[in-house]
Amino acid sequence: MNKKIQHIDTIIVGAGIAGIASAYYLKKGRPRSSFFILEALDNFGGTWYTHNYPGVRSDSDLFTFGYSFKPWKDAPIATAKEILKYIGETIEENKLQNHIKYNHKIIQAEWSSREKKWFITADHTKSRQTKKFSCNFLQMCQGYYRQNQGYVPEWKNLKDFNGKFIHTEEWPKNLNYKNKKIIVIGSGATAATTIPVLAKKAKHITMLQRTPTFYRTSTIGTEEIASTLRDITNDSDWIHKIVREQILINQEIFIKRCSEEPEKVRFELLKEIKNILGENFDVEKHFSPSYRPWQQRIALTPDAELFKSIANGDVSVVTDEIDMFTKNGILLKSGLELHSDIIIAATGFNMNVLGDIKFIIDKKILNLKDTITYRGMMFTTVPNLIWTFGYFRQAWTLRAEMIANFMVRLMDYMDTVDSKKITVALRKKDENMKILSWINDEEFNPGYLSRVLNKMPKSGSNIEWVHNQNYWYEKDIIPNIDLSGEEFIYE
Repeated sequence: MNKKIQHIDTIIVGAGIAGIASAYYLKKGRPRSSFFILEALDNFGGTWYTHNYPGVRSDSDLFTFGYSFKPWKDAPIATAKEILKYIGETIEENKLQNHIKYNHKIIQAEWSSREKKWFITADHTKSRQTKKFSCNFLQMCQGYYRQNQGYVPEWKNLKDFNGKFIHTEEWPKNLNYKNKKIIVIGSGATAATTIPVLAKKAKHITMLQRTPTFYRTSTIGTEEIASTLRDITNDSDWIHKIVREQILINQEIFIKRCSEEPEKVRFELLKEIKNILGENFDVEKHFSPSYRPWQQRIALTPDAELFKSIANGDVSVVTDEIDMFTKNGILLKSGLELHSDIIIAATGFNMNVLGDIKFIIDKKILNLKDTITYRGMMFTTVPNLIWTFGYFRQAWTLRAEMIANFMVRLMDYMDTVDSKKITVALRKKDENMKILSWINDEEFNPGYLSRVLNKMPKSGSNIEWVHNQNYWYEKDIIPNIDLSGEEFIYE
């Protein structure tokens, strides 16, 4: 073996919240196994490190977004700074610091069946040197979108605008927006987060949306549950466990209702908004989407802060389509021109497919779209790789922890059967199943997903080949997967 290639048992890609969870379980479950994390950035945290727009915070409660093994002790919704502190504590408490290699951006991953190893090529972004590694197993925890590169539609005459144009994912340092007129394009989670904060200093903000978004104005009683339990005991582990379980139950009931009685849920969500904005505000036009609740993500605005900003006159809402940019702002298709000093695009992100890494399997370039996913964790024809992809409707970390435990169990089983290579393949009973899109757009269809669906793996009509989005189903299924099943090919 080339001495310049450093070999290790497992490489985890990404030191965000999922990568740190995987490192924790790998160290705990396989203490004799060697591993490290390759992180492209110069710090841990992923999203919570790169996103710097005003007010950046979680959109999920930290009792479920946080780790099951580390109690969350503060308010359910946390700032990026608070989340980074929490992840940093996890790293320090579990002595994971020396397992992280920062500034390593992976360019290529090549699998050799002859050697039964992955060979990794990474750019060291500080030294600008190329680094080579090999590993027996690869776990992808890199997240699902490109950091610091937001999605910007192809708007006409964007360069004509004389003011500042910014995407929330590329927020500049020391932007002065005091007493400025601002247009925020978009109405999803990011817009709901940043608009109320911007409104405190800006002269006025216009939230410009093409179509409405559903909103929640609270965390469904989470704060009250936690507060009540803290009056009873100071046992943070116990409080964390009880609150976490109650939130999961509440979320499941709500998600189920969104599917079974969508119009009732729609009425309830809009009623909350009408109570704040009053009967004279056109809530149906601006806040009643054409899709059912949870067919796209429901944005959170804690304590109804977005709607309070609208009610007090700091924020206006315009539902229209952009015709073109002008030197003073934006001309809408209705003929209305909006004037602005700053235009902020909160228009979502670009998904990456396996971290935008070039994958090669036995000298053939991997096209993920030609594979079928095994329970959203593995892919047909791709050996010794686990993909960590969380839930759309619930906390990402819930699934990340499940998958981390599955990987440890799979590795242990491979040791038992003296196997160096594992792939998944369709069984005899899968030969005639229907091949479907990765995610059913009737179930979940946000723009960022629709734009990249043709590059994603396929699903199958049999349940093992579906990327499931139901925590209550998977929490029992994934830990009990029969690793001796026909779908697992050991060599």
